[in-house]
Amino acid sequence: MAKRSFEGAVIMAPLPCVMVSSGTLEKPNVMTVAWTGIVNTHPAKTYISVRKSRYSYELITKSREFVINLVPSTLVRACDFCGVRSGRTTDKFKACSLTPEASEAVSAPAIAECPLQLECRVSEIIPLGTHDMILADIVKMRVSEDIIDDCGKFRLDKAGLLAYMHGNYYTLGKKIGSFGYSVKKKKKPAAAQRQKKSGKN
Repeated sequence: MAKRSFEGAVIMAPLPCVMVSSGTLEKPNVMTVAWTGIVNTHPAKTYISVRKSRYSYELITKSREFVINLVPSTLVRACDFCGVRSGRTTDKFKACSLTPEASEAVSAPAIAECPLQLECRVSEIIPLGTHDMILADIVKMRVSEDIIDDCGKFRLDKAGLLAYMHGNYYTLGKKIGSFGYSVKKKKKPAAAQRQKKSGKN
């Protein structure tokens, strides 16, 4: 496969596309973030990278709390709007018909229309240059009952979540594998298993 070389740049794909809510229930704010992810399991930690000039940066560094809301494709227009408008001049919850709802463990509100929310408390802020990386503990997770099956398993595949790639929004495609499937032993056909138990060849 032939390749061309370029200087180092910020290309990574696909990326999650989330809406980060901050402020208070009475005065909520939201911004769209693609630079986010999980950095540790125990304790559960995440991060968002934010420019200091953003209004959300001001709110988050003051309260040291925020909520990461996973975004379904039905909210793609709102997600885009919240990434290009400032909360200093626009009530983005109102403009996008989003519903702020009280969180359980933090003062920042969540977005009721999103199927999964991570309530976060800032643990460290790392200046990197154009952006500051805001590390946070995930102190509470709230999940819509619509995407929890009868066995209590999260079915995020049913949430219709957005992905972001090089300036464009996408919905996730079909499932093509599961973690560890490449090394998992294949199940023998039921007939072969019965034959083995009976001692027949």
